[in-house]
Amino acid sequence: MNPTLSPAVTAPAADSPDAEARILELAESLSLEEQIQLLTGADVWATHALPSIGLSRVVMSDGPSGVRGEDFDERHDSVSLPSSSALSATWSVETARRYGQVLGQEARRKGVHAVLGPTINLHRSPLGGRHFECMSEDPRLTATMAAGYVAGVQSMGVGATPKHYIANEAETERFTSNSVVDERPLRELYLAAFEDAITEARAWLVMSSYNSINGTTASENELLKTPLSTEWGFDGVVVSDWTGVRSVEAANANQDLEMPGPAGHWGPKLLAAVNDGRVSRSAILEKVVRILRLAARVGSLDGVSPAATEQPAPLNAAAVAREVAVRGAVLVRNRDGLLPLDPQALASVAISGHNAEEARTQGGGSATVMPKQNISPLEGLRAALPEGVRVSYARGAKVAEGLQAFPRTSLHNPVSGVPGLRVTFLAGDGSVISGEDRLASHLIWFGIGIPEGAAAIRMETEWTAPSAGIHHLGIGTVGRVRLSLNGDEVFNGGLEDDTDVLGAALFDPPKTVHPITTAAGDTVRVEAVYDLPADQAIPFTAILLGEETVVDDPQAEIDAAVEAARTADVAVVVVGTSAAIESEGFDRKDLDLPGRQNQLVEAVAAVNPRTVVVVNSGSPVLMPWLDKVGAVLLGWFGGQEFGRAIADILLGAEEPGGRLPTTWPAALADVPVLDTTPVDGKVVYSEGIHIGYRAWLRQQAAGGAAPALPFGYGLGYTTFELGAPHARESVPAGSDVVVHVPVRNTGSRSGREVVQVYLDRTESAVERPVRWLAGYAGTHLAPGGTESVEVRIPARSFAHYDGGWQFERGTFRILVGRHAEDDFQELEIEVR
Repeated sequence: MNPTLSPAVTAPAADSPDAEARILELAESLSLEEQIQLLTGADVWATHALPSIGLSRVVMSDGPSGVRGEDFDERHDSVSLPSSSALSATWSVETARRYGQVLGQEARRKGVHAVLGPTINLHRSPLGGRHFECMSEDPRLTATMAAGYVAGVQSMGVGATPKHYIANEAETERFTSNSVVDERPLRELYLAAFEDAITEARAWLVMSSYNSINGTTASENELLKTPLSTEWGFDGVVVSDWTGVRSVEAANANQDLEMPGPAGHWGPKLLAAVNDGRVSRSAILEKVVRILRLAARVGSLDGVSPAATEQPAPLNAAAVAREVAVRGAVLVRNRDGLLPLDPQALASVAISGHNAEEARTQGGGSATVMPKQNISPLEGLRAALPEGVRVSYARGAKVAEGLQAFPRTSLHNPVSGVPGLRVTFLAGDGSVISGEDRLASHLIWFGIGIPEGAAAIRMETEWTAPSAGIHHLGIGTVGRVRLSLNGDEVFNGGLEDDTDVLGAALFDPPKTVHPITTAAGDTVRVEAVYDLPADQAIPFTAILLGEETVVDDPQAEIDAAVEAARTADVAVVVVGTSAAIESEGFDRKDLDLPGRQNQLVEAVAAVNPRTVVVVNSGSPVLMPWLDKVGAVLLGWFGGQEFGRAIADILLGAEEPGGRLPTTWPAALADVPVLDTTPVDGKVVYSEGIHIGYRAWLRQQAAGGAAPALPFGYGLGYTTFELGAPHARESVPAGSDVVVHVPVRNTGSRSGREVVQVYLDRTESAVERPVRWLAGYAGTHLAPGGTESVEVRIPARSFAHYDGGWQFERGTFRILVGRHAEDDFQELEIEVR
């Protein structure tokens, strides 16, 4: 019998008792084979459909700072938002909510039902490869920002997926490493970062991580049950990280969905395990109910109304991207009020730095999306400066290593006569199966897009040289390929991936590069034929056609930037990292800016005291020149509107609103928690509850090094005065506390202040941090404006974990300031 509703019956709303009853009825109506089929993906990105019960597929897509959809096709463009480290630097839950709404809006536009984000693992070490993709080193800041993000996504009727659960703070040996974490830091730090997204925002999915936690792989770990489902009440779907299910044993944990599909460790093996009693029928039924509940919430189950039937008014996605880039940018130096610049007082601006022209707007790996355009700082400043201001540009120091995709504007499709390139799919006998006109020269197929029977892919384009000289053109991929330039075959052979990083070749493939001499404006015919492998466990192919920057005389490049800066009214140097440095799949080796960027900054600053440095990195870098330049603005990976946001800030149209979500060191050796490399397969979290600023404060208390920039730090274009805070003098254990802080704008411009409240307890029977963030709130005030800012401190901030949440009675100090090492306003509170 087909258990569907009569058309005359009103569909119950998702999460209502009637909907729950219907979902259970549907789940129980399925055969065991059908139930088990639903527990593994139908393909790389989607679950199975079962038309017999009105179930359509649920499509998932990588986030967390854009929604790519089911393909990597640049023709299906996506909004590129600033990285999560930039979002967290806003210290604004409302901004996080709007950010999430844009992602939900994008997901609906692309037919996606669940966004695989936010990434909310903590910044345990600045060397973490996905540091840019995570939010903060502090669990309270992370938890609140993640909850805002999740609420925003799900307000659009799209599921959010907090990841990677749990203790997944490094990329080295990420598939096999064992995170060894004591119960107290696991609860107070790593689980706490996830908690608000589940208990307050009610996330519809959670992604389990690859690593083991205390010896048990995440997809089989008891932590999927407790605290996630039992204490926190999570009733959604636990989806594996892709290939993260390793055995049928995961079915005995609260792991619900194995991705990708259709092949995996479940399927027939799981059916056999149920039939012989190793996995219970009730466990299977519970997983099916959770998957059907998710389908109901996102509108993929007939007979149940989706959870969000009325979406908020559409947001201008580009405007939100620009807003987040502005609000998350952190001004950390501004000598003599150099910024903001007065555009009308400028006659000349000298811009330098490779990242000024080729900005890094997003990190590497699965977070990658394909926007219509990325606005570089060079473009943004040129467009925003008044007509008549002379703007010069010199690269100064190379950053982008390896092969870089051709600029889209430089490509002409010789077959179709349109911009871009022609891609043709060939059968084994060389006959044409199909063809398509593409816009970009970095081509990725992951799961879909390559027609059945294709044995080879041919690419043809005409590239226009931007300048005279020797250009190094090439191709990057894994496998056998032939490359011709102007009809001459320059390569015919195999390229091998020498890494053990799954998917690394998608974004940084092995390459072959060949020089060709041109005049400016010459066109070069580029043709390549790639032989598809006969068999792939996970179907993905990546081919990159492009140019490699080769610098013969690095000092001459610096000298050119210095000469331009010498007589300019202001010099803007944009320094940064790249996807080859900050990416999924590997951790960083150091915190240095690549190449000769430090020498560039010092040389420019030596001839022009009005030097502004914009740092374009997703996570901390060392800045040995910090005290030698006029101003420093940390712009993070700023998304597609990065260049416009930088221009807004530098020229005073907007104020940088950010505060540091993580501590920035002065030297690598100073970092108290650094190592990301497993020893004998284990990453031991020996620092316990002391990570981030907590570790720095403990180190300083023992006479050790201080950071270059403390957690929570950030300047603006106006000044504020914090008055004496007040709160209740005594509260029962387990009570929230509200702190009231008078704030006044004492400057001449409107601006934003972030009031940060920390706790400490010097006399304690348990080990505690020197101080810890308990709450925060922002305010925006006009000159002379005042407000009494309320900061809520949740009861949990006073607790510690010892087999359960415990409250130590007695006196705590409430510290109110602007960052973790401020001169605080203090008051005491008694917990009784």
